[in-house]
Amino acid sequence: MTVYPAEVHLPELPEVEITARRLGAALAGAEVESALARGMVALKSVDPPLEELTGRHVEAVRRIGKMPVVECGPLSLLVHLMSAGRLQVFEKRASLRDRTARVLVRLADGRELRLREFGTRQRAWAKLMPAENVDAEEMVATLGPEAWPAPPVGELATLIAQPRHLHPLLRDQRVIAGIGRSWVDEVLWEARLSPFRQGADLGEEEVERLHAALHVLGDAIDHYEGVIGETVPDKLPMPLQVHRREGHPCPRCGTTIAAVQFAEHITCYCPEEQTGGRVLKDRRLSRLLK
Repeated sequence: MTVYPAEVHLPELPEVEITARRLGAALAGAEVESALARGMVALKSVDPPLEELTGRHVEAVRRIGKMPVVECGPLSLLVHLMSAGRLQVFEKRASLRDRTARVLVRLADGRELRLREFGTRQRAWAKLMPAENVDAEEMVATLGPEAWPAPPVGELATLIAQPRHLHPLLRDQRVIAGIGRSWVDEVLWEARLSPFRQGADLGEEEVERLHAALHVLGDAIDHYEGVIGETVPDKLPMPLQVHRREGHPCPRCGTTIAAVQFAEHITCYCPEEQTGGRVLKDRRLSRLLK
């Protein structure tokens, strides 16, 4: 059995959705006392300045794709968590020596909304803009339809009718928004489709299976609603069946889960149910699985 080093799971649609729900409940009506950004790349905007949040009240927190949006009346703070960011509320304010803190929104009641990032890559960011400009923002305007609730099956068929492998195709936010490295394995396993099938080659019944499989995203949100309290932890108890489960038995058929390793991620699948019994040992052979 392969043992992987500990990882911080990338926030994807279910994780960002539960984060937005919990933050929305915790922050409703809270007044902003001050706001500041740490580092040169944490804040992607200068006009309006972050200080414009001072004195405003948080009205809502919502999700667009894999991005939380904090609504403060006429202003919106769009946040991109990248691969290791977390947006959380803390009862106490962070020390300015806290190297994980990227953006700090300090509230009048003493709490703090904090964008944190683990690791050394420092890529998570926030952008303040007029609320009416959010939909036109490039990171939003270029998104495909939300993966949950799923788009109509016919629309999904059109979106994926491309000569590309399903694994990267479904992770392309311009095609469909919200799915990343963890949940794409789960969706494809649920649909019994090879990660290396090309979207353009799927038949009508296979597209219908893929469409139906998107329910795993909603199931994950329901799972979080049942196990997550008022505060979202750094590590969420993700209800994963196959992702990073190489060497474990498939929950449906018992076949040993296999994996293909890439530079920055792995693809896990059931050989019996997804690839016709074939086990791919080396990513350089991925062209053999179609």
